[in-house]
Amino acid sequence: MTLDALIAALPDYAKDLRLNLSSLLAEDILTDQRKYGLLVACAHATGYRPLIVAAEAEASAKLDAAAMTAAKTAAAIMAMNNVYYRFVHLASNKEYGKLPAKLRMNAISRPGIDKSDFELMSLAVSAINGCGLCIDSHEQVLRQHGVSIEVIQTAARLAAVVNAVAKTHQAIAGN
Repeated sequence: MTLDALIAALPDYAKDLRLNLSSLLAEDILTDQRKYGLLVACAHATGYRPLIVAAEAEASAKLDAAAMTAAKTAAAIMAMNNVYYRFVHLASNKEYGKLPAKLRMNAISRPGIDKSDFELMSLAVSAINGCGLCIDSHEQVLRQHGVSIEVIQTAARLAAVVNAVAKTHQAIAGN
């Protein structure tokens, strides 16, 4: 199923999701690499296979192989980091925050694409996964790289809508 078909298949009660996703994909505040990298990373973060396939197909003409890989890498590495750092943040015993993570995450320092683009994808996935510590960390790096709050907000908006599209389709499918 194409992304357009997936969007069109949303029920009438989710009309706002159709409109929001369409308008976000039409906005010009994000470069194509950021926009479609975010789409792929967020689709992967939802774990909803039809959305992943549709997002990758939609992005294939807009992303080179390195950017496509980076988007998937951001979703994969954040799936690990968001759980671990959410644990560190939420645990009553603050000693965990003083210990080294001892988790391999070289992809963050060498993502294969522009660092700020990868950080933006990582922030959006962290928003979907609900890790405030990671959101703050990625937002700080993005601001140090001169990324505007409007771009960061747009990434969060795209993450929210992609997540809602996946959840709505999963509910309809009974998954």
